[in-house]
Amino acid sequence: MTTGEEPRIDNVAPTASLAGTGSIIFQGDDEDRIIVTQVVSGQKELFRLLVKRHEQAVYGMGMSFFRNAEDASDFTQEVFLKTFRNLSRFEGRSRFSTWVYKIAYNTAINNITRKKEYHSLVENEIIPDNDTPERKAIRNLARNAVLEAITELPQRFRICVDLFFFYDRSYQEIEAITGYPVNTIKSHVFRAKKILREKLAGFAGYAGFGHGGDE
Repeated sequence: MTTGEEPRIDNVAPTASLAGTGSIIFQGDDEDRIIVTQVVSGQKELFRLLVKRHEQAVYGMGMSFFRNAEDASDFTQEVFLKTFRNLSRFEGRSRFSTWVYKIAYNTAINNITRKKEYHSLVENEIIPDNDTPERKAIRNLARNAVLEAITELPQRFRICVDLFFFYDRSYQEIEAITGYPVNTIKSHVFRAKKILREKLAGFAGYAGFGHGGDE
């Protein structure tokens, strides 16, 4: 079952940003659910609001997998077309963004070749250039910590660290997106958190990083 006639999704190539202290933050989960309900009920033009709210994160994931702006843009369009076609299947038991990220992850895995493996957002250096010096300093420390941590990780597991720190996902949400067991995810995130705490110890401007839920 689909929502009917598909809306036009223009070429998507946003400049992905890491908001706040490092996470791509999308507020208003309840608003997402309301918009989904309205789109499924027939107000298809409102789907563009969902695209606008989540395109940066999906595009960022596309860049991590494909390392190419054109491919990442095509990937983003494909993900949102799949999202629209399956929108009536969203039951609201998870965050809408988590549901979209799962579609994006599965799409990337199905499309990727052996020569195109996942690269962390910090490897891509997708960082904003319009933040305060203090926040930039914190984010640079965080980026260095994550870079140090992921050097020992197989590439297929690096997305777990990104989803925790940069997409604000909990361990359970990362499991739902990737299919990796929670304990595996925790072990990969733990080293990054440990290094980050050491780098940020005593930093007055630090107000937390990565809101994935539990320790």
